[in-house]
Amino acid sequence: MRYDLNLMPVFIAVMEERNITRAAQRLGMTQPALSNALSRLRATLNDPLFIRERYGVRPTELAESLAPAIAEALANIDDAVLGQQAFDPSSAERLFTLAPNSFVEFVLAPALVSRLKDEAPGVRLRLTPFGTDLAETGVISGTTALVLGRLIDPPDNLVVQHLMDEGLACVVRADHPDVGDSLSRAQYERLKHVNVLPPGRLKAGLFQALDQKGLRREVAVSVTHFLAVPEMVAATDYCSTLPVSICRRLARDPRLKVLPAPVDLGTFPVQMGWHVRYRHDPAHRWLRGIVAELAVEQAVGSR
Repeated sequence: MRYDLNLMPVFIAVMEERNITRAAQRLGMTQPALSNALSRLRATLNDPLFIRERYGVRPTELAESLAPAIAEALANIDDAVLGQQAFDPSSAERLFTLAPNSFVEFVLAPALVSRLKDEAPGVRLRLTPFGTDLAETGVISGTTALVLGRLIDPPDNLVVQHLMDEGLACVVRADHPDVGDSLSRAQYERLKHVNVLPPGRLKAGLFQALDQKGLRREVAVSVTHFLAVPEMVAATDYCSTLPVSICRRLARDPRLKVLPAPVDLGTFPVQMGWHVRYRHDPAHRWLRGIVAELAVEQAVGSR
């Protein structure tokens, strides 16, 4: 049986996007052109491959069985070709899309921007929301270079690297009438709290830590970003439990004071994920190397 290798990227794009329109946009094709390519592939394999549903398409059993082998083959071709290319960050003109969670955006992104300003002035970054699901970030389809945060149940086409572990501390206003230089368990449970809403399933992190320690917390207000916390805490008698790296920055605010949590709440992981096709891409490897270095520096500085 003879087949057109040009149809394989079409198959993978539809498989990962589960949507004909998005797959066409990803490949830079018109929707009719992609549909025509898909028809040829269906005829070659004698299988419908993708069944239309209300919000996209669903792969058939044959498509599901073929996808891993085809994706691996395309990734190996990319590795062979891209591995021969050189990347000079000082002269590169490139745009990378990153999907950091709010912690990474607050803690690591400024250092990354500063580093690129000096080493790669022509490299631009676009930060897109982490969202409530990995598929929303674009990293599963490969349109986003990196997703940064806590990655739960990543798919097989995502490579995940551990960057650092982060602890937790508490912040209250500096002149809090009931809290001095330490925070007891009883005080923590009496106070009302400002909670930062993490995306999607990540809400399990702090809630699980509190449950494991049997520590109660009355949430008075929930916000969507760490940047909202200082103003909330400074204007109230509330407390907020935050990553240590965030607390170190808030400690510079004279209106606030940072205290250890009343019990050891453990740590949470910070990870970096990317599409398997970028494993050996020189530009992507360079960017990942810088992010990893900055994470190590941050982890050392937090000790």
